[in-house]
Amino acid sequence: MQNGYENIKSAGAAELIAISADTPAGASHTRNNESISYLLLSDEDKLTIDDYNAFDQNGSGLARPTTYIIDVNGKIAWKDLGARYGHRTSSDQIITALNELESL
Repeated sequence: MQNGYENIKSAGAAELIAISADTPAGASHTRNNESISYLLLSDEDKLTIDDYNAFDQNGSGLARPTTYIIDVNGKIAWKDLGARYGHRTSSDQIITALNELESL
């Protein structure tokens, strides 16, 4: 996601925020190890993951990769729910969705 981050920001007043089930230390390690410049938050207690229905479909208790675009009113305008661990939404998919939402 880092590779497409600037393109996402340029595509329509968007900001990328990632939420991980890792501890704050684990999220910080990932941010540093992967040279992530966007905000990476820890949801160690999995409250946000639960609120956004982002648990893996296989009942593993892991968060599935999930992408939401939240509009200026706080409403979900677009989502990509990964069915399994390892699924990733590409920055191109996000940019396409942002462009489509902008044209509405």
